[in-house]
Amino acid sequence: MMKVLRPTKLMAAAAVAFGVLTSPLAHAAKDVTFAVSIALETLDPYNTNSTLNQAAGKAYYEGLFEFDKDLKVQKVLATDYTVSEDGLVYTFKLRPGVKFHDGTDFNAEAVKINFDRPANPENRLSRYIQFSVIEKTEVVDPMTIKITLKKPFSAFINALAHPAAMMISPAALAKYGKEIGFHPVGTGPFEFVEWKPAEYLKVKKFDGYWKKGYPKVDTLTFRTVTDNNTRAAVVQTGEAQFAFPVPFEQAAVLKKNEKLDVVDHKNSIMARYLSMNTQQKPFDNPKVREAINYAINKDALAKVAFSGYATVVDGVVPQGVDFAHKTGPWPYDLKKAKALLAEAGYPNGFESQLWSAYNDGTSVKVVQFLQQQLAQVGIKVSVEVLESGQRVQRVQQVQKPEDAKVRMYYAGWSSSTGEADWGLRPLLSTPAFPPVLNNVSYYSNKSVDDGIQQALATTDRAKKTEIYKNVQETIWKDAPWAFLVTQNNLYVKSKNLSGVYVEPDTSFWFGDIDLKQ
Repeated sequence: MMKVLRPTKLMAAAAVAFGVLTSPLAHAAKDVTFAVSIALETLDPYNTNSTLNQAAGKAYYEGLFEFDKDLKVQKVLATDYTVSEDGLVYTFKLRPGVKFHDGTDFNAEAVKINFDRPANPENRLSRYIQFSVIEKTEVVDPMTIKITLKKPFSAFINALAHPAAMMISPAALAKYGKEIGFHPVGTGPFEFVEWKPAEYLKVKKFDGYWKKGYPKVDTLTFRTVTDNNTRAAVVQTGEAQFAFPVPFEQAAVLKKNEKLDVVDHKNSIMARYLSMNTQQKPFDNPKVREAINYAINKDALAKVAFSGYATVVDGVVPQGVDFAHKTGPWPYDLKKAKALLAEAGYPNGFESQLWSAYNDGTSVKVVQFLQQQLAQVGIKVSVEVLESGQRVQRVQQVQKPEDAKVRMYYAGWSSSTGEADWGLRPLLSTPAFPPVLNNVSYYSNKSVDDGIQQALATTDRAKKTEIYKNVQETIWKDAPWAFLVTQNNLYVKSKNLSGVYVEPDTSFWFGDIDLKQ
């Protein structure tokens, strides 16, 4: 039965929704809107690989740990932990007195229910790979949980700090089941209000939040604004107080607005690269892959496509990620590129195809630039920018390497656990071929595979550093990618907004968000 609002109630509802004051004496609500570039696909953090989905989830969910604005691990719902000498057993002490938004107690049983769910392959959740190392989760007492791993996994705490590992109310999981992605119930500073897919997600202050005095604002709205120019415009008009990403070419204009702060974070770990299918000719020849690295002027790419808001990469894993190793960069040398192509049997170059994983304006500039650069050494490529559906079908869902039609592929990746494991294993290990993960270059090197596993098996930091160094140097020399740039995180916000950042992995941190009026 439909409930009809009287005009007075309708006006009041509109006032709440849009932050309009109904009386000059009323308390001015602190309503903050984030303009974001893509639509949210689910509100279940365990069933998405979207950084934005998980960033928004930090409003209403929390995990045992979290990353701060510098991607350092901080304790949240865990207050302490110990690890057994063999690296297999992790015991966590939990924060007492915390409740979920529905009044359910946060305790060890809640943690067990949450981690049992993604660790079970039958649930087919997107983040299964992150939790598949768990052998069992046991309740020791109401505020102590013990997790036993199948094998040592030294990146485990980083994996738990990732927003895919946030706690959902067990009562909500029982109530909503597979529909939990539409009904988020967590322990976070905000509680769910409304989600209109492709339009916006709205949350409001949770009065029962365990951290006293927080949050400092009344509502957060994540509004989908796909058009780059419109996203910049809504901050200028005051419709939004924060926008990310913003067009690099508009930064100069936005900086002239006295009410706005344009923030350029150079600590980004969003690496951009051109992968090559190493199991297909001519890319099975390492000399061809080396030639392509020499053929691309990365400094010019940073200027032309990113308006200078990018840095040439100097390693497989970006600086700022734990255990990243500097190896390069590959210099721009057309003479050497042509010589290598001749040695490989392609003195006049060859023809191929280049796909872009994205169809935004910046990515179009990138692939057009790459096309022009490769033409200088006789490599003629046809270019196609893929929409998300095409990307899934043509690249991510391919079942066998021999069926893959991908040849050259422009993409990006952030090592969002803050540790080299997540910059290597999903992209460059043999078990990570699609459809399992994202090794689109179909690169396979036993020493790399073994090294990745050895690094995960040790808790000796010096030993781990040396293993990861060798792995990254091997990959760099094998050149399954043309290593391009790390893209700066450029965003714009109202000068009245504080306590919010874009993190190095392009997620959001808004742990101290406030709005001056």
